[in-house]
Amino acid sequence: MADFSSKAIDIVESAQNEVKKRFDEIDSIAEFNQKKVLDAFYKNKIGQEHFYTVSGYGHDDIGREKLDSLYADIFNAQDAIVRPHFVSGSHTIACALFGILRYNDRLVSIAGEPYDTMQTIIGKTNNKTDYLSSLMGHGVKYSEVPLKDGLNVDFENIEKYLLPDTKMVLIQRSRGYSLRNSLDIEDIKKIVEIVKSKNPSICTFVDNCYGEFTQKLEPTDVGADLIAGSLIKNPGGSIVEAGGYILGRKDYVDLASRRLTAPGIGQMGGAMHNQTRLIMQGIFMAPMIVANALKGAVLASKVFEKMGYKTHPNANAKRTDLIQTIKFNNEKEQQAFCSIIQKYSPIESYLTPIPDTVPGYECKLLMAGGTFVEGSTIELSADGPLRDPWAIYMQGGISYYHVKIALKGIVDELLKG
Repeated sequence: MADFSSKAIDIVESAQNEVKKRFDEIDSIAEFNQKKVLDAFYKNKIGQEHFYTVSGYGHDDIGREKLDSLYADIFNAQDAIVRPHFVSGSHTIACALFGILRYNDRLVSIAGEPYDTMQTIIGKTNNKTDYLSSLMGHGVKYSEVPLKDGLNVDFENIEKYLLPDTKMVLIQRSRGYSLRNSLDIEDIKKIVEIVKSKNPSICTFVDNCYGEFTQKLEPTDVGADLIAGSLIKNPGGSIVEAGGYILGRKDYVDLASRRLTAPGIGQMGGAMHNQTRLIMQGIFMAPMIVANALKGAVLASKVFEKMGYKTHPNANAKRTDLIQTIKFNNEKEQQAFCSIIQKYSPIESYLTPIPDTVPGYECKLLMAGGTFVEGSTIELSADGPLRDPWAIYMQGGISYYHVKIALKGIVDELLKG
């Protein structure tokens, strides 16, 4: 790789100097969360014996049992199921939804329209086969509370959407593929309080993807009944190869686990395929890795602000997820940005991203990221659907310095036109 121009170096270095206060705040959160994780390891007395694996049905796997207990303690929950058998975050969330919702129950999305793959799970799709296998195809009713000004949760109008048949509310923490604001823990707390005051029996379920360890508290600390996420995002610490987690109230976790496996099996079966040690090590590393990714996102926001682009959130905003949005003017600019991200990736830097169809999305998607784990978005990556507002959603970064180097390369390329 060629050396960077002095102008590119100056832009990135000056941006870094301007966000040092934000970096201090991120470090403070990471230290707090690292102690919380370490305390859970102490409490559960994790030892080498918990790394051993069993085969076949996976009966009597003490490591698997300790892993669930470890996650439950870290996230202040009654119970957890943490497994490599979840194929993605969307699959994990689907298990939670299908595990709890029944025919004629109502699901209400509190934070407006969910992202594409969630819409497919719910049943908002033109594909007949997808619809038949969706929640709506199984007789679940669905409604959503529109966002206020397209950006924020409309707290004042939540109650009127909580009809007598409402069984669960879906609270999407991250921004997804939109320019809306991600949800702060205090926002989630307020939503839970509104819902429970209307009907305490409604399950408050948080899609926690991209949000873990970005703040000192998690949704379960502020009353959420159930949360779910992916292990190839924040909690996997960049080393976990696959999987997801569901945790919260014991009865809800039990129902969700029976959707992953089968009635009568639930959490009691499933060989871990020698993944327990990696998953435990990943959650131990996660607070530090998330801090690196957050610093990279803050720096990217400041760099692109200085370059004249619209970013969301801005560099000084409180971070509640990993995603950094950069808005471009057209598809050509989207593709150029992703090509540069790919060029500065450690894996497959020689490839050029091209738009293609992805399961669960109605339009073509552009994805860049030479990651060690395929599809890992805790590693530096960028993607976005080819549609207005022509935004790219940049996330991850195992190493802050990798993000910084990549940003110098991107600035150099943009300066060349």
